[in-house]
Amino acid sequence: MEESLIKRLEAAVTRLEGGGGGGVTLSRGGDFSSGANVAAASDPSILAYDDLISQCVGRILTAAEKIGGPVLDVTKIVAEAFAAQKELLVRIKQTQQKPDMAGLAGFLKPLNDVTMKADAMTQGKRNDYFNHLKAASDSLSALAWIAFTGKDCGMSMPIAHVEESWQMAEFYSNKVLVEYRNKDADHVEWAKALKELYLPGLRDYVKSHYALGPVWNASGKPVSAPAKGPPGAPAPPPAPSASLFSSESSKPSSSSNQKQGMSAVFQQLSSGSVTSGLKKVTDDMKTKNRADRSGAVSAIEKETRTTTKPAVSKTGPAKMELQMGRKWAVENQIGKKDLVISECDSKQSVYVFGCKDSVLQIQGKVNNITIDKCTKMGVVFTDVVAAFEIVNCTNVEVQCQGSAPTVSVDNTTGCQLYLNKDSLETAITTAKSSEINVMVPGASPDGDWVEHALPQQYNHVFTEGKFETTPVSHSGA
Repeated sequence: MEESLIKRLEAAVTRLEGGGGGGVTLSRGGDFSSGANVAAASDPSILAYDDLISQCVGRILTAAEKIGGPVLDVTKIVAEAFAAQKELLVRIKQTQQKPDMAGLAGFLKPLNDVTMKADAMTQGKRNDYFNHLKAASDSLSALAWIAFTGKDCGMSMPIAHVEESWQMAEFYSNKVLVEYRNKDADHVEWAKALKELYLPGLRDYVKSHYALGPVWNASGKPVSAPAKGPPGAPAPPPAPSASLFSSESSKPSSSSNQKQGMSAVFQQLSSGSVTSGLKKVTDDMKTKNRADRSGAVSAIEKETRTTTKPAVSKTGPAKMELQMGRKWAVENQIGKKDLVISECDSKQSVYVFGCKDSVLQIQGKVNNITIDKCTKMGVVFTDVVAAFEIVNCTNVEVQCQGSAPTVSVDNTTGCQLYLNKDSLETAITTAKSSEINVMVPGASPDGDWVEHALPQQYNHVFTEGKFETTPVSHSGA
């Protein structure tokens, strides 16, 4: 044990004195003495973080190397992000006091830059590994626990932040497990390794060393002054997600969008000028001043107007608000992957209507949840007191992380329902619905998800004065 510790200390000193070899460099933090470098790198919390990287990050890298392609590329970015956070932890051990909001933005910029690289891989045309990329990219928001500076900073406690951040990533990780569980064991191993990197890996590390947030060194050096940037940017939601840093979702969509704390630094760094790139409309470009336009409508133009159908369907305005303090209304959200309701209680209900290609996360216990006329909608919720209802929907996915007494599916085509170990006693009612599949955990903690298809065909036989109904079972010869 002592020989192993001595070897690790010698290796840390060699890296720090050489300033290279992939080790931790402190050039961004100021001019610190070599003795401070050695003391910080040999701190038990830093050594424990080395173990986390070598064991958990090493495991997922090994699985990714067997897959290759974009999966390996995004996994290398995950490893780079954990290495960047280690460098920040070393600097915190040497920094005198926590910086202000602007200073923290510059302090965390190396980590944010790596996060943006993972986000970029999820943009553009989707490929066959989109679920891998989203799971890895969304999981990196868990590393924002290092920005926690107190209960008033607008973030959850570090341990809770890691757990909440993984929930959104798990939505896509589960898709990988379902898709490859009987096809390719390497992909299954990759998804399992990614989860164990955060739960229990990072969560237990934070719980052991930084349960109340980073501890700054009272006898250290002041943090270096960062480049000035625009203050007051909105804070990113906790689940996260690389997509949460995109320009489309720069406006917070959760009920906690008014909480602007230290976690806002990531969004502040990634946001640009809102009006940059907009073209000014001059007087000669206005319709009323254009010489090539006249009041007369030609026959060709009139025919075109009468025969051409509008390309955009008429939908109401996008809405996400708490009405009368009792009902959350989420309506007409298109392509939003970062919808979050975090401030809710057991007396409130959630009604989701007309949404498409979006993901909603409900953090906390509510009375009931209804999704109506939605397409390609994903909902992740914790607990529901009464029931979860799915009505008039197409291709929806629902994940229960707590308990739900009843799940009702009515007039729906395509529903994937994920139940955890605490919700296996849920009563599921279906009517006029098809392609309903329920995923339940395996028998062992490390087991794969088990898929059960609910019947949609029935035999009705008149026996002894009444009809007896049984599901149709199909068996091959």
